Amino acid sequence: MTQYLLFVSIAFILSAACGFVFIPLIMNFCKEKGLYDIPDSRKIHKTAIPRLGGISFLPSMLLASIIVVALHNNHFLGHEITLSTWSIGFFVSLLIIYGVGLVDDLVGLDAKTKFTAQIIAALLLPMMGLYVNNLYGFLGIHEIPSSIGMPLTVFIIVFISNAINLIDGIDGLSAGLSLIALTGFLICFLREGLIAYSILIAGLMGVLVPFLYFNIYGKADKNRKIFMGDSGSLTLGFILGFLFVKFTMFNPSVAPFHLDSMMLAYSLLIVPVFDVVRVSLARIYHHKPIFSADKNHIHHKLMRTGINQHQALLTILLLSIFFITTNILLWNIIDMSILVVIDIVIWVLFHSLLDRILRKKGQAVFLINPKETA
Repeated sequence: MTQYLLFVSIAFILSAACGFVFIPLIMNFCKEKGLYDIPDSRKIHKTAIPRLGGISFLPSMLLASIIVVALHNNHFLGHEITLSTWSIGFFVSLLIIYGVGLVDDLVGLDAKTKFTAQIIAALLLPMMGLYVNNLYGFLGIHEIPSSIGMPLTVFIIVFISNAINLIDGIDGLSAGLSLIALTGFLICFLREGLIAYSILIAGLMGVLVPFLYFNIYGKADKNRKIFMGDSGSLTLGFILGFLFVKFTMFNPSVAPFHLDSMMLAYSLLIVPVFDVVRVSLARIYHHKPIFSADKNHIHHKLMRTGINQHQALLTILLLSIFFITTNILLWNIIDMSILVVIDIVIWVLFHSLLDRILRKKGQAVFLINPKETA
């Protein structure tokens, strides 16, 4: 385990170093080409900000991972890390998602095109044999057949990809929630001794550190602030969706059975997933198109209570950590199905409190028109 931690640490440091090199270059490129995220009535920022920060994610992660894997294989002769069929399928799918996000950031793509590309990319994984095949007792269900597991896998990956993309509304939020989830997945994969995936996760975590630095603390007037764009949020979401499926798939030839696998993976992504479900249900209730843009995500509601972006960010990150910690503590004494119900109740109570505060302030609980101000 100590040697694993050494390689993981190297991957993290190398990727972070790449990010501190690549991101300033990207900001200069955006300034030269005029590639900015322009503020409008739906967005929170008031000045034009470079939007291509996510371009740095995949190259930094892959470069760090390749170097560390080479070091590992040179150090452990006879125990080399090799590419599996799943790995090849994952990288092909990831390139599709990254490419779609990049094109969208540069010239723009309609939602239908992006959604179709996400489904195609997600389909490649079950075709390669990677799919959810066990619910570990959730709703009384354990093993499930491939006829159910494969379409469920596509739904999960596309859903998580869009959840991370849609919650990317204030500085540091999507990257911060992803960093928390990736930390959890890193611990989980290290527990299983899956060093290749641990190195990959550490590589992605590393580049998020410089991105968060420039995204949260960078000065827009000095061209040192940047957004991740769809190339970043879709890439993060797809990787998290892949890790969810990879960790929850029971494969006795790779890792022993762990009853807590589904609970751990689910807990790491509660906030972005629950937020998308809540907003979608609210849109249906108010007879709005489910894919319409508005200002009703959790960060919008928090800021309407009067707190600033950084305070909203900290509140949401702490809420994510609270759910993860609570579920881990309750896991040994409560059935997972009941645990999910408890999580939903806590989520509803939290938003009921927000709604009460908003009503006292005379603020709208749900903004019907995205042009309404907060």
